[in-house]
Amino acid sequence: MAEKAEKAADMQLQNGAYDVAVIGGGPGGYVCAIRCAQFGKKTVLVEKRELGGTCLNRGCIPTKALLHTAELFEEMRLHGNALGIQCNGLSIDYAATSKRKNEIVKKLRNGVAGLVSARKITLVGEEAVLTGKNTFTAGGREYRAERIILATGSEPAAIPVLGADKKGVVNSDQVLEMEKLPESCVIIGGGVIGIEFASLMSAFEKKVTVIEMLPRILNEMDEDISATAAKLMQKKGVEIHTGAKLLEIKDGLVCVYEENGIQKEAAGEIVIMAVGRRPVLKALNLQAAGVAAQRFVEVDEKMQTNVPGIYAIGDITGKLQLAHVASAQGLVAAANACGGNKKMQYNIVPACIYTNPEIASVGMTEAQVKAAGIPYKTGSFAAAGNGRSMIMNCPDGFVKILTHRESGEILGAHMIAPRATDMIGEIAVAMKAEATIEEIADTIHAHPTVSEMIMEAAHDTEGLCCHKLR
Repeated sequence: MAEKAEKAADMQLQNGAYDVAVIGGGPGGYVCAIRCAQFGKKTVLVEKRELGGTCLNRGCIPTKALLHTAELFEEMRLHGNALGIQCNGLSIDYAATSKRKNEIVKKLRNGVAGLVSARKITLVGEEAVLTGKNTFTAGGREYRAERIILATGSEPAAIPVLGADKKGVVNSDQVLEMEKLPESCVIIGGGVIGIEFASLMSAFEKKVTVIEMLPRILNEMDEDISATAAKLMQKKGVEIHTGAKLLEIKDGLVCVYEENGIQKEAAGEIVIMAVGRRPVLKALNLQAAGVAAQRFVEVDEKMQTNVPGIYAIGDITGKLQLAHVASAQGLVAAANACGGNKKMQYNIVPACIYTNPEIASVGMTEAQVKAAGIPYKTGSFAAAGNGRSMIMNCPDGFVKILTHRESGEILGAHMIAPRATDMIGEIAVAMKAEATIEEIADTIHAHPTVSEMIMEAAHDTEGLCCHKLR
């Protein structure tokens, strides 16, 4: 009898019926599919492009691979001789850099494919179109699933400005495809994407101009971080214009912009549009399933849409467009789609920017703490006082920690320092565990490490930092 039921189930799957269908194979989608399979669900994963999504193929991984080379090149260019490494005639073979980036991406993508295959997840390499609450088509075939999880991600956004369609105006995807860097560029947008590209180009001694409409670059970051990042970028020769609105891109890739009521111009061999990302929703046909969406798909804290049994995760939800948030949402959606009761929380999410030095933050900014009327203390420590940072030729930057004045609860932390993107995890764990600043201060940190800056900043909240003159 059991054998008969198993054969019937197999036949049903061959006919396109599954327990769970995940549409989109990015860091949210493939993780979600794997978790559903781990829960014993028959799962299908639909991805029209490469597994790994934007993060692995056109975002996080390739960008950081290029930035790693840029950091090493800049280190040798500026400090090689002082280190005793003869760097006369130092040059960059960017085609080789690009090739290495592609090899890393391919290896990781193959790893994801192996994980999906090992869990016996059906992989469909087509575009999915919803046809109902439990059905969709892909590659001319109809599929049915008891639960559907939408994870179609995002793509580079554009702004409706005259001349934006000119040859040489590129988005982030196209920058990452380059095998030769231009000698100059104008970057439209001073957010994370724009500033990482500015860091990349300036490290290779290219002329960079950043035009940002908001009052400061990295506008979502703590103000001290934003100001320090701007100074360090300018120190590297990056020209930054904030409160500046792009009006037109003329022939010759001349960008006309308005700053303080005055029209100005900046030109480059290329113009990089780094004005954010938009959700990929058009082809999904959400209406067929009755899924509510304005600009983004509407979800609750369990990642469920307005339609029972349909969930959405990642960039299409309009929460935080970060790969690790998409993965976390994917795990929550998988649990709930498989009968669990998990909720998504966004108050402790690390954010990282891979400039040199790196930038990282978690929790509330100082402006947010003030606006909330919370009594607070700050503790900070400069990279210039940290031995490991000095050894690494990176004395610029700091660690700042915000704590509740009475309870010692950690409200947030902001870093611009070497290895900041690795260090921020310590604060995130402490906040999740509801540790106090005293517990961080009393934790012995290894010496010499950059993470000592966290301990020193914790000591500073009480005015007891031994390596800082107050």
